Amino acid sequence: MILLAAALAAGAGSRLPHTLSGLTEVGPYIVLFFGVAISAWFNRGRALIMLVSLLAGYAGFHIAGGDPGGETFAGRAVFTALAVLVPFNVLLASFFPDGGVRQHRNYRWLLLGLAEILIVIWIAYAGRSDLSGTAWHDVLDSRLLRSPPTPLVARVMIAVAFVAALLRAWPRRGPKELRKEPRPVDIGIASALVAFFVACEMKGGQGVFSAFIAAAGVMLLVAVLQESHRLAFRDELTNLPSRRALEERLAGLGPRYAVAMADVDHFKQFNDAHGHHVGDQVLKLVAARLARIEGGGVSYRYGGEEFCVLFPDRSLEEAMPHLERLRKDIEDYRIAVRGGDRPKAREAGSRLRAARSPEKTLSVTVSVGAAERDDTLIRPLLVIRAADEALYRAKRAGRNRVMR
Repeated sequence: MILLAAALAAGAGSRLPHTLSGLTEVGPYIVLFFGVAISAWFNRGRALIMLVSLLAGYAGFHIAGGDPGGETFAGRAVFTALAVLVPFNVLLASFFPDGGVRQHRNYRWLLLGLAEILIVIWIAYAGRSDLSGTAWHDVLDSRLLRSPPTPLVARVMIAVAFVAALLRAWPRRGPKELRKEPRPVDIGIASALVAFFVACEMKGGQGVFSAFIAAAGVMLLVAVLQESHRLAFRDELTNLPSRRALEERLAGLGPRYAVAMADVDHFKQFNDAHGHHVGDQVLKLVAARLARIEGGGVSYRYGGEEFCVLFPDRSLEEAMPHLERLRKDIEDYRIAVRGGDRPKAREAGSRLRAARSPEKTLSVTVSVGAAERDDTLIRPLLVIRAADEALYRAKRAGRNRVMR
């Protein structure tokens, strides 16, 4: 949709009145400046690197006197550097974990950026001073760096950076329950590279270059906002909506709903006996089954090993069969502890679980307490408290059961 909007904006830009024609050049500055500020504020390092690279390259292109046709040598030099260095920086950042903006030794990125700017200035001044010489004229006229359209080296760099971004966004192999969802920022970077490639290829068109540079900035900005929303409202370990998301949902409930509180039985024993990594695996597998609960239920990570299941517009009688089915499904599932020798492929892992004896696998159960809104429990927090009391009754009664 953003690419389509950029194409429509590029077409409309040529028909703008003369007094508004400057918007086609100013627009990308506004988007990129805003994106840089949001990425720095939300501590999204990889997005910030690409946004800063786009902003510096776009500004340098205009400072050097670049035009749609790329007729000046300085403009061609800066455009070539922009087309090569933006994907290069993205590719370089993809090899490191995203430690955010405020991280140890982040001055190395500042030094790299300063070195790139100085090199581009040196090349752009070729022929204007004795220091720069004229050799760069022949270099930029070579088959690998000739432009427009996009230099061959830049095309290769963009393709490699795009593949690297896709690999980061692609779900990792392994059981579906243990996979993490792709991060919006990784998807945004891959999409922004597509918009950046279109901008470079269509640089000769009036307004097209600016429109698609702005589109790349918008994609990254939207991805950063989506990523921040995900971190705020979704639990990172289990991939379920978080307690904050539950609290917001409770505020909009109607007069009829049921709430269930589920707790993993003897969870501390899992951690003490097998380590916290096995405890995390147990939580992920339980959460995966909670996420698939039927009957209109929505599951949330409440805290620790405790989960909340909300049934909007459902009575407790309607919710109870689904909660019992959930409890039985978790009880019947055998967990093979992930070790270094366990295959990552789901099918191989399933065969390994079937071949192992019960002593070599783990079994997990949950206790569930449920309650519904009535004339006494008129507020959501009171219903949750009643469900929590039913949960503790289930634990005192022997665990692995659903009580109301």
